[in-house]
Amino acid sequence: MHAQVDPQARQQLAVDVVEAKTRKNLTWQELADTAGLSPAYVTAALLGQHALPADAAEAVAERLDLKADAAVLLQTVPLRGSIPGGTPTDPTVYRFYEMVQVYGTTLKALIHEQFGDGIISAINFRLDVRKIDDPEGGHRAVITLDGKYLPTKPF
Repeated sequence: MHAQVDPQARQQLAVDVVEAKTRKNLTWQELADTAGLSPAYVTAALLGQHALPADAAEAVAERLDLKADAAVLLQTVPLRGSIPGGTPTDPTVYRFYEMVQVYGTTLKALIHEQFGDGIISAINFRLDVRKIDDPEGGHRAVITLDGKYLPTKPF
């Protein structure tokens, strides 16, 4: 595995991926099926937040008709973080910040693909946190964010 030290190459590749996905009228789910991995992981990877395994990277690059070096670049560990700005210092809050840094653009892409242009309300909203046993030992936190979808309305 190789790591990126400058986010620009992966950012440009993400732009190329979205352009090819749009041109071919593909969904993130179809690209995930091509990769053989989950939609959230593949979307995050294609938006520059994860590395893909070699076979998945090659399959997706071929499906999107990307340049030959794209499959290699998709396999590199990116410099993660898709949202610029200040960093929270509280460890618990920081972990949520980290989750949004890695999955924020993925959530946005998946929400807009499924619902259209709009937002998830933080006012008409439910949050649930549950503690469950982890089959591998210890516990897991199950966090449900349930917000009403509010479409953008032209005026």
